[in-house]
Amino acid sequence: MTVLAPISLEFLITSLVVILVPGTGVIYTVSTGLAWGRRASVFAALGCTIGILPHLLATVLGLAAVMHTSAVAFQLLKCAGVAYLFYIAYATWRDTSAFAVDTGVTQTSAAAVVTKAFLLNILNPKLTIFFLAFLPQFVEPTATSPLSQLLLLSAVFMGMTFGVFVVYGCIAHLFRRLVVESARVQTWLRRGFATGFAALGAKLALTDK
Repeated sequence: MTVLAPISLEFLITSLVVILVPGTGVIYTVSTGLAWGRRASVFAALGCTIGILPHLLATVLGLAAVMHTSAVAFQLLKCAGVAYLFYIAYATWRDTSAFAVDTGVTQTSAAAVVTKAFLLNILNPKLTIFFLAFLPQFVEPTATSPLSQLLLLSAVFMGMTFGVFVVYGCIAHLFRRLVVESARVQTWLRRGFATGFAALGAKLALTDK
């Protein structure tokens, strides 16, 4: 009997593909890297990764199944997520401050970046449903401790998420000097990110389970 599931190549590849697909977390991490620099993007990646934890725990504890069968619970969380995405889109569009040249991030701003990233992910009910369908596929049927396997797979997925998001942020940082030196580019980037957040909010609003 197997206690801990071996981390298969199939799981790693599938997870990587899922993580690489641009979504709310990627857009926020990239926008943060462009606006505030590499260190800030790491905080954004950290917040997005922490935001995954409640969804993974919900899957492990079986709460995802409850949400999947409860239309009210799903709709409440979805509405909160949609409202927050539209708020981020509005705030991004209206922001007229120049992108920071200083790469330093104060403790206050770092906490704000982590919190915002955390909320962006935790308010997305589709993540809970996704992990409900995704993680159990890689638990061995003969496992004596399915919970231990789920926890291990969850930890690996979160580690990969953080790593990939940090890379996204670092890539954004490479283009940062060009962006900082052009007010016009900053304006169009903000509008682009705002549109992206609004589109994600609209997609979430129109989707069912």
